[in-house]
Amino acid sequence: MRRHLGLVTVVVRDYDSAIAFYVKVLGFELREETWLGEGKRWVVVAPAGAETAVLLARAVTAEQEGRVGNQTGGRVGMFLYTDDFDGDYERLRAAGIRFEEPPRREPYGTVAVFQDLYGNRWDLLQPQDNDASGGMHGQT
Repeated sequence: MRRHLGLVTVVVRDYDSAIAFYVKVLGFELREETWLGEGKRWVVVAPAGAETAVLLARAVTAEQEGRVGNQTGGRVGMFLYTDDFDGDYERLRAAGIRFEEPPRREPYGTVAVFQDLYGNRWDLLQPQDNDASGGMHGQT
């Protein structure tokens, strides 16, 4: 049996601004945008070639709105793997991404923490072995 993680949900305030950020700034593909009625959409974005994608879900309750930007209690919640850390780091900085720290080398790879448009914390990570499929991870 073959299994994989298909989607990870990120709660957002607004579909259009979230799509613009993930597609134009992070360089993800818009894989699906289906209108579900009553202002709801099924919006899926992902890095080119990635198997796992992000479902952008608009907050509709006060509790969900309170989670926007802090879905993991201040911890890094998403890890964007790359095989060209320096190139991606410079491209993202030029696109206006705010990195919380300069890049650092760890036993598991090169990493820098950045925030998405809502404040969710992400790692830009090039694994030590250049294999973007996984491996040992730090405690960022």
